[in-house]
Amino acid sequence: MPHDTSRGRTNPGRPRDARPARPGGAARSPHPGRTGKAARPPQGRPASGGYVVGRDAEGPRLQQVVEDRGPLPAPQLRKVAGRTAAALNALHRAGVAHGDLRPANVLLTPDGAKVVDARDPDAPGGSPAYLAPEQVEDEPVGPPADVFAWGATMVFAATGRPPFGTGPSAAVMRRVTSRRPDLGGLDGPLRDLVARCLDKNPAARPTAAQLIRALREGHGPAPKPRPTRIPRYRWRMMVALAAVVVSGFALGMLF
Repeated sequence: MPHDTSRGRTNPGRPRDARPARPGGAARSPHPGRTGKAARPPQGRPASGGYVVGRDAEGPRLQQVVEDRGPLPAPQLRKVAGRTAAALNALHRAGVAHGDLRPANVLLTPDGAKVVDARDPDAPGGSPAYLAPEQVEDEPVGPPADVFAWGATMVFAATGRPPFGTGPSAAVMRRVTSRRPDLGGLDGPLRDLVARCLDKNPAARPTAAQLIRALREGHGPAPKPRPTRIPRYRWRMMVALAAVVVSGFALGMLF
């Protein structure tokens, strides 16, 4: 039965290659740059330069703040964007990926925004509204999926809605893989940067380090060359569509 994702809190099944974190430490993938599980700093203590905290950290979450007060004002949005990008960059430089970035996992403190790992180690992860296409299609995931989730989280912070809407999990995940994101009233350089982060192809997204530079300089990173290789999840969609067309044609000829 599909679950409602209107508040961005529903979790689908565990992504492939997900493994429990080592106690008190970050989860490392056995494949470099590939992970389906959140990186976990020691609980309750700042890690990665103070940008990442354990899942027991207390304080207002971005999800609840936006639901209660509405979208963030532009100055606060820029600060949250910068600090969450810095958190991802610190994790990625350490060789781990968060795997579950979403508004409920962004803590707003007097010292600035911090990224939280709020999942139970044995729980399936990822809210459908913030999953990257490769996560939906059970493909290898890593830092580019975090960048996609960062873009989706910034859209929520700026507009009060995730970029692929709300509703049953299956409907949201279908939009993630096949529809253009709705960026709402997000404007200026941040809009262009977020649009790049929400590219369906992981290889076309900027890195977390490029996000930081772009936010600091006030303009987007230089576009990457468009990847010539079609992602496997796209091939599977094309093959499935072709199978439906051929089956329909064959049935038409028979009857």
